[in-house]
Amino acid sequence: MSPNFSSSLERAILETLAYSDVFDYPLTLDELHRYLTYPAAKDELLNCLMTLRGVALTLGYYSLPHRTHIVDTRLERESASRSAFRRALVYGRILGRFPFVRMVAMTGSLAVLNLSKEADMDYMLVTTPERLWLARAFAVTFGRFMRLFGDKICVNVLVSESALEWDSHDLYAAREICQMIPITGMDVYLRLREANAWVANYLPNAKFASVTRDTISRYSPRFLELPFRGKLGDLLETWAMDFQVKKITHTYGTGAEARFSSDLCQGNFHNHHAITDRSFRERLALLADGETKS
Repeated sequence: MSPNFSSSLERAILETLAYSDVFDYPLTLDELHRYLTYPAAKDELLNCLMTLRGVALTLGYYSLPHRTHIVDTRLERESASRSAFRRALVYGRILGRFPFVRMVAMTGSLAVLNLSKEADMDYMLVTTPERLWLARAFAVTFGRFMRLFGDKICVNVLVSESALEWDSHDLYAAREICQMIPITGMDVYLRLREANAWVANYLPNAKFASVTRDTISRYSPRFLELPFRGKLGDLLETWAMDFQVKKITHTYGTGAEARFSSDLCQGNFHNHHAITDRSFRERLALLADGETKS
């Protein structure tokens, strides 16, 4: 059941706020426009907000009614996240120098300065074809080393350049793509966005992410890749994939959202997609009844 609105824009506004509410994340006007699920100019959006009931505005942030306290939550999390964000940018540039890595992007809650607990630094890597698992081996080794200094680096998603289009075409995937922050490999990031042009069906106003400082196209010293090319590299890649997949499944088991292949490593064992979708639908159901969570 859907709420009765006088326009599709009104529905889209509340749906967009409901989705962000899952993460206790109220939106500025610019953010609401960016993640709006309906094509509209910013002036049109603002005019609609001025007359729409069921939306709260607090300190420049829009939220669902009775949820204005999440503005304080967002501000507190932003303050707590900034130091980790700066370190994560540095680590991302280091990851971008590893063999066979062609793009590094920050993902997850840290990308929007919304850490709710320990500073997990989530990344997506794009690698050269047929060397994804060797690239992951370098990244994981680096991550383990950085844990000695108290930072948890999580390379949750790796895809090869030959598999840039995401299989899941839905709002969750669209938001993940639009919220990621490219750190190295801007040329590959642009190809990633072009390969996922379907995102516009869900977020028609979302533009490409802004480029972070020092983002360039060729960060990997290619000479480091020479020992891992040819047949020896093929053998090592096969071994690296078999070894890592066995270790991952032994440690974490299997998950509905975890996927592993020669072109993809998606280590999601916590069912974030399903949990987010369920929480979003619960909020939509409350909106349909004219209610909001308190």
